[in-house]
Amino acid sequence: MANLRTAMDAAFWDLNVASPQALIEGSAKHVPGEPFPLDGARASRVIRPQQLSIMKNGFPLGIIPLYAPAPLKNVGSFAIHSIFGHEFSNGWLACLGQFRPIKLISNIKSEVLNADEWEGPVFKDILKHILDKSLYSLGLCSQIALSDSSSLLLSSAAQGERKGRRKRAMIFHKLPNHDILLEAAWPELFLDRNGTYWNVPESISLDCSSLVSESGLRYRYGIHKNGGTPVADNSPNSESPVSLLPGLFAKAAFSYEKSKDLWRQKETRKDLIEETENGRILNPAYDVRLKEPHSTLSSIAGATCSAGYGHINKYPKKSSHFSADAFASFCYTFQHGMFRKDYGDMTRFDARLDLCSASALAKKMSRIFTRQSVSSSDDTLSSPRLNLILQQQIVGPIVFRADSKIALNLSSGKQGIIQLEDFICSLNYSFRLLESGKVVAWYSPKRKEAMIEFRLFEF
Repeated sequence: MANLRTAMDAAFWDLNVASPQALIEGSAKHVPGEPFPLDGARASRVIRPQQLSIMKNGFPLGIIPLYAPAPLKNVGSFAIHSIFGHEFSNGWLACLGQFRPIKLISNIKSEVLNADEWEGPVFKDILKHILDKSLYSLGLCSQIALSDSSSLLLSSAAQGERKGRRKRAMIFHKLPNHDILLEAAWPELFLDRNGTYWNVPESISLDCSSLVSESGLRYRYGIHKNGGTPVADNSPNSESPVSLLPGLFAKAAFSYEKSKDLWRQKETRKDLIEETENGRILNPAYDVRLKEPHSTLSSIAGATCSAGYGHINKYPKKSSHFSADAFASFCYTFQHGMFRKDYGDMTRFDARLDLCSASALAKKMSRIFTRQSVSSSDDTLSSPRLNLILQQQIVGPIVFRADSKIALNLSSGKQGIIQLEDFICSLNYSFRLLESGKVVAWYSPKRKEAMIEFRLFEF
């Protein structure tokens, strides 16, 4: 089913959205208080250095391509990644590199075409272009196991087309029924719903999250501190989101999740064992999470409360506030096929309706029924969002996937009742031996970005 837990996670500061703009992380943070992101936009739970270490064996020379617009237009959007690492007894150290070849190729071509003779100055100019710092990015990352249940991750990166370094420290501790995460970044990269990247000079979070119980109950709470003024990376005239302004915030949330199969075709021994001329062979699904045709209804509902102190309302004077809200998501899933044959054995459709803010929706409905004017500047959370996911097997382990998010504008107006807010398409290659591991190559037309990720036990 579509990821229902995004409904609660989107309220906090540690929800990762896949992005090629961050060298080491391979992700940016979702802006809290904005509509839930697409399922296809969520970053892999496998950290980026480990992804690259796994995927490099399947690419020529271990070079992995990506497409990400740079602040300097002449640098070009196409880039290549590579990684070199070393493992030790209780951890690993990795060096990540990125190179943008478009500007270099263009400059060398220009030098060659304009050169009358191949003399020393020509080679000197070509060498100067090769050593141009704006073409290269370099980062170091290390993870150390502090104990059987705790680990420390440190990273630092300098991206040639940007000023300064990006530094991060994370401590993860696993309890029997909870996960605790302490994370700090200088600066932190956030991505808002319009595709604008924001650099927050200082971002520190401490979060505790429960594991999902058998009853479907889940809760989490945490504190977060923003320091410094947010700076838009690719849209200098944009107004910064409220949740990124300097201040200290505390937030708690709980949710209840439930699902009901309308029908499900269970996997049998006959499905798993295939009879051939040479005898019986094991024939598992390409992905164990897609092995059973079914039709399912699922839902999640919950509430959040938050308190903060800082520049909450974008006024120069600091202020404090307290708020509470409710959210819900409802999902229908249909899957045909068992995803084990070479052709036509998996078609899957997910439709999820998100109600991001009950208070904003109620306020908007009240204005509509009392015939008050509803402007486009009203709370963006007031419009329900419909997320549609289509997955279709192409051949063998290769699946095409399309994720789209549609805003249902209840007040209609100039923008219309239905508005396409986001769309991501991807090709997925599943590995049978990993049970539920796959390489995902996705493209976002809205952000004009493309990236290759490795995901494990994720949809």
